[in-house]
Amino acid sequence: MTRNGPLLRAVLTGAAACLTAAALVHAVPPRADAAPGPGARTDLDLGAANRRAPIAGLYDWSKAGYRGGAALPGDADVNPDAACRITPAELAGQFGVKPGDNADDTAGIQAAIDSIKSACSPSASYTRLSLITFPAGQFDVTRELHVDADYLILRGAGKDATKFSYRPDATTRYDTLTPDGSDWDEDGMTSGAGKGGWLWPGRGLFRVQSRGVDPAYNSDYAAAPANRKDIFEGTVNVHWKAGVKLRAKPGDTGFAARTGDRVVYLAASGSLAKLAAGGYVNVRAANTTKFYQQQNATGTGFPLLNMHMRQQIFRITALDTANRTITVDKPLEYDVPVTSTSDGSAPIDGTTYDSKAAPLVDPVLGVGFEDFGFTQPMPGLDPAAADDNYGNMAPDAEMHGIVFKWAVDAWVRGVRTDMTGSHPIVTEEAKNLSIVNNELNGAWNKGKGGNGYFRGSRVWDSVYAGNTSTRLRHFTFQWSAAGNVVIGNSFDSDLNLHGGWERNNLFELNTVRVSYAHRSGNCTANCGEEGGGGPDASTWFPIWWGAGQKAVKWSGSSGYRNVFFGNEMTKQVTAGAPYTAYYPDRHRVYQFGWDGSAFHHLDVAGIPIPDWAANEQRDYTGGHGVDATKTDPAESLFLKSAGGAPPTTPPVPSTTTTAPPASCLSAAFAQASTWDTGYTAKITITNRCATATTSWRVGLDLPGGTTVASSWSSVRTTAGAHHDFANTSGNGTLKTGAAVTFGFTAAGTGLPTACALDGVPCTR
Repeated sequence: MTRNGPLLRAVLTGAAACLTAAALVHAVPPRADAAPGPGARTDLDLGAANRRAPIAGLYDWSKAGYRGGAALPGDADVNPDAACRITPAELAGQFGVKPGDNADDTAGIQAAIDSIKSACSPSASYTRLSLITFPAGQFDVTRELHVDADYLILRGAGKDATKFSYRPDATTRYDTLTPDGSDWDEDGMTSGAGKGGWLWPGRGLFRVQSRGVDPAYNSDYAAAPANRKDIFEGTVNVHWKAGVKLRAKPGDTGFAARTGDRVVYLAASGSLAKLAAGGYVNVRAANTTKFYQQQNATGTGFPLLNMHMRQQIFRITALDTANRTITVDKPLEYDVPVTSTSDGSAPIDGTTYDSKAAPLVDPVLGVGFEDFGFTQPMPGLDPAAADDNYGNMAPDAEMHGIVFKWAVDAWVRGVRTDMTGSHPIVTEEAKNLSIVNNELNGAWNKGKGGNGYFRGSRVWDSVYAGNTSTRLRHFTFQWSAAGNVVIGNSFDSDLNLHGGWERNNLFELNTVRVSYAHRSGNCTANCGEEGGGGPDASTWFPIWWGAGQKAVKWSGSSGYRNVFFGNEMTKQVTAGAPYTAYYPDRHRVYQFGWDGSAFHHLDVAGIPIPDWAANEQRDYTGGHGVDATKTDPAESLFLKSAGGAPPTTPPVPSTTTTAPPASCLSAAFAQASTWDTGYTAKITITNRCATATTSWRVGLDLPGGTTVASSWSSVRTTAGAHHDFANTSGNGTLKTGAAVTFGFTAAGTGLPTACALDGVPCTR
């Protein structure tokens, strides 16, 4: 299918109307602002008991999030020992941390964290967590806070009551920018053997990462100036010093493990001292030329890179020191060549690069952030100037909010961010996080180098739920992120598969409302993309997919089987236009990068697309990279009930309780599911007339206290308590005997009154 003006045509399949994958057909009234929609689903029950069993043919997401689906900690999980609970009075008395006194609180807060680390963390656990409680008021911070005390909660008095104001000092701000001054230059920021890239993704207000320094870098660390010492902390222990090389598995020359294996074969030499059953390991597969070819990422002017694009953190379930193997807790999702040439590939840049099994030497476990807000004030800059401005307004101040690196079983809950330097929450090697019910609003830098994202990079088995994100560049998964669930969030930016073989991620029940102004070309200075390049000429759509020919310059193609289901996504295609629906079939399972059994790069007539830009509205179903052959009648693929707490009564079946109307065109109302605070309604229109119909309209009233939270497969207009639902451009024509279904989610339990199809009462 090709474009037909600004909209795509719908295709009717079988007896019911089935909209094509990229049909933009559901018009909604334009809004003056770019608010992401009716609000995030903050009442979702994410507990293990409310999770669906794995669905045949799809990934198993049932163990995503904190501790594989465990409830986030409550007061009963906090250590009763007073020494491991730092109260507001103790913060003030022992550490000099007082709200609103205009003093620099950095040293005092860090001292409080360090005291917990030394006195409590060694004997702490997930059910004996330490707690630092901050009172209401403002706390002033000038340097990055290192939250590397295991099993620690930092808790405020409320997201609008406790506020951290981050004003990075000269030691913290980046003193090395790219030659054009547009971005932090991590490669140019050197000291001894180290460079700023070891700090990636960069500094933040809170950094959840080990500060350990490998002995090989002790002298460099000692000699480094204050603004370079953190280069040598934490990350190099895993990347370079602790990784064990691999050897071929028996009978499979060139590969240490294959997709689906749980045993990884280690090289005959190299210390195993830091590998242990129960510990964590990062299995890192070297890039190869053949892997790049699989992604359709060769033949460009961009160089191929020796790096580990395919990787994941696993738990070690067994270590066999005699046979030198490790067994991991879940099947591998990618092949692991021994080196970058062992699969028969030519070397990249003339060098053979090793795959590795890298133990997490000092992962940070069980850290939580709760109930506070933070901001990064920038004197002389106007926050309003950052709206729909996808450039870097202050490149030397590209500070993140919360950074998770080499962290496991952590969470962020009930936090509000306003105008961070770059990413408000970002990961870089993390597993089993729960990022829930937060409000993220705005960033100063959203331009060149990849800034201002709500970003999940190299993150695995995590849950992002009930968050509201506004005035940011993207919500992003990239660089091998896998097994994550993004559910019930509200975004005014795109769901962005940025590239780097991210795979098996689920996006469902999100509200995504993307304005025309959300585009790379909206930029005043320091514009461009991650990995270099100028502004994109297109406008971003609710989904962004990393095509190999384009994404190779920073990471490579998006990976396989990323699933979109039940989202309400709308796009303003041109300036001033109404918002139109995108992938509107709420019960169709859209699997990107998948042909039903293996990875499939998105293509047009068999030719892989070189770039997602200008190809966002094409239909990739039917064997062109989006498998849309599955449907599911439930509201969620992840949860048994998506209405908060599980329903106290079973769903009301669709039954007819009155005689059919005299009209040959009828509408039947049914509640598909119910919960304590609302329900999902489905209305089925059936044509029993002798001729086809070309349009339809259903009107209804809702009682006080009940409103329409969202709707699909119709054009909705609202006047007070009255709601009209008309056909879209693609589902108005119904042949004799055909039917079409549209629906809405109600906030409130009141049932419709005066429901009628063109004046004929609806049945129930």
